[in-house]
Amino acid sequence: MKMRALIVDDEENAGKNLELLLTNYCSEVTVLDIADSAEDARAKIEQLKPDVVFLDIAMPGEDGFSLLKSLPERDFSVVFTTAYNEFALKAFKVNAIDYLEKPISIEELQNAVDKVRKIHGTPEQRSSKELKSFVEEVLEPKALDRISIPTREGYMILRSEDILHLEASDNYTMIYLASGKRYLSSKNIKIYEQNLDPNVFYRVHKSHIINVKDHLKEFSRLEGNVAVLSTGKVVPVSRRKLSGFLQYINSF
Repeated sequence: MKMRALIVDDEENAGKNLELLLTNYCSEVTVLDIADSAEDARAKIEQLKPDVVFLDIAMPGEDGFSLLKSLPERDFSVVFTTAYNEFALKAFKVNAIDYLEKPISIEELQNAVDKVRKIHGTPEQRSSKELKSFVEEVLEPKALDRISIPTREGYMILRSEDILHLEASDNYTMIYLASGKRYLSSKNIKIYEQNLDPNVFYRVHKSHIINVKDHLKEFSRLEGNVAVLSTGKVVPVSRRKLSGFLQYINSF
């Protein structure tokens, strides 16, 4: 018997791409529909009663975590589809919850579907109470206080307070630490913008994210609009970001 799936993703192309992958490569799954927001997903979960929900974490307004916490009951499996930082995601594996990191590979999708198929309807499938506790206690807000950087040997786990700033380098991101060390990540800067704690980091330029909370020393107009960091590093603030950045630092 096929598992009935609901896809939740605010990006239309991402949702349709996952539907195509499931249709073409996961014969044990039937896609019922695609929801483009948490509100839409709530209604469709109630109406369609899916066996599994492929849930995007980063959605505007209400994210995937908030959606799960808002559901009084949960009798479906969850597979997160996200670019969320790997440190938090490692916890999913040990809690019988799976995730797919965008861009989604066919092999990883098939493995996730196979895992869901094996645990669906069994005691291993987490109850709504357990999942809500997991989301609240493990993922929020602790996941935001550190990030992991993929290296050849594995991952380097970094605390937010140690990160000075991030700089885009083509499709990669150079991460600078206050200690003077730096690491090159294969992820682009947009992914970090979406997943770093907005109470700590601010994207001041298309190529730069700075740690405002721990390392912003001053803002200066003497040599253009620049942010001066605790190490003396000067980072440009673009005209497009200037107004929002000034409002941001004035709110401290």
